[in-house]
Amino acid sequence: MAERTSQRGLFDPAVADDVLAGLPPALFAEFRRKDQREKAEQYLRGLVCAEGRKSVRNIAALVGGGTAEQSLHHFITGSTWDWEPLRAALAAHLMRTCTPQALVVQTMHIPKTGEHSVGVNRLFAPQLGRMFRGQHAFGVWLASQRLSSPVHWRLHLPEPWGGDQDRLERSDLPETVGHESLGACATSVALETAHLARSGVLPVVIDLRGGQVRPAVSRFRAAGIPLLGRIGTSVPLLVADQTMPGFGAGPLNPQQILESTRGLRRPAHWPDATRRHALRTSLVSAVRVALPHGPTERPRPMLLLGEWHDPQRPPVGMWLTNLPHLPVTQLLRIAKLAHRVEQDFAEIGEAVGLRDYVGRSFHGWHRHVTLASAAHAASILTINRQKARRTY
Repeated sequence: MAERTSQRGLFDPAVADDVLAGLPPALFAEFRRKDQREKAEQYLRGLVCAEGRKSVRNIAALVGGGTAEQSLHHFITGSTWDWEPLRAALAAHLMRTCTPQALVVQTMHIPKTGEHSVGVNRLFAPQLGRMFRGQHAFGVWLASQRLSSPVHWRLHLPEPWGGDQDRLERSDLPETVGHESLGACATSVALETAHLARSGVLPVVIDLRGGQVRPAVSRFRAAGIPLLGRIGTSVPLLVADQTMPGFGAGPLNPQQILESTRGLRRPAHWPDATRRHALRTSLVSAVRVALPHGPTERPRPMLLLGEWHDPQRPPVGMWLTNLPHLPVTQLLRIAKLAHRVEQDFAEIGEAVGLRDYVGRSFHGWHRHVTLASAAHAASILTINRQKARRTY
């Protein structure tokens, strides 16, 4: 779980107009009423400039004090504006201006001290190696080597919430929202984003190590969406290339398959987003594989990609993809966009309050995280313009 990088706003309030000017007019046009547009601008200003946690109280303290707090609270939790058109407008803007290379699904853990925030539960955070109380959400980021920005979100509803009518009513949860597995939640938000952003040609980078791979692969295949899914060692695969070791041997785990093809490994160079895009080198190889299938099913060949840092040790990363025509170096660079997202989330997403919503409301959480996504986009676009000016 990323640590908060700063308690200060990303920008001084004096330059907020310049930062927010980078957002498309279509974003604000989705607010039909003038007072809603004014509240949206105030909220966005607070997200990029307010110090500390990006709560309604802290935002109101920056933009208008006590009276602003009440009206902004209503704007987020009790208003009628729909976040979906805003997300679509933001995605369209980033598709036009940033030349994204992939949609990256990023998990987001949100610690909570109470029990009433929508979706809160006891969770395990791999980054911390321990259990904590909080919410689990998935964001989908449009990502390139230069920058990344979230455009769509899905809040996971754990099983204990499914039968608790009292908590469901207090959270104002729509009847259409129910319990689903983490893997299904991550897959659903990725497919929704591909439709939302009209980005069907962009591959989806997703971590499938915590869920069932076959259902996810089937859903992406049915939707015609390119997939680059990180997998673990427990996924059974069939070698589909007759010239490769293991062909005809039945299901093997991906590490076995890759270790048997060590002679195919080649160096691949990729820019490290965590080290100012310094070029790093890994060893990679790829093998045509298929998921086990029934006697009447037709095998669907895919590509198993492996990455090594140390040639004497097991692979550090394994991915399954339906993009067999792409060179392995390009596939690895696409997979590494997950690092770009992690870096931008830690440096900018945290600072604009992606995890800072305070409240119980399902609608309030979605409205807050939508505006925080717009604040992230405005901030990272401004930062990249500043970097470009310094370069020249």
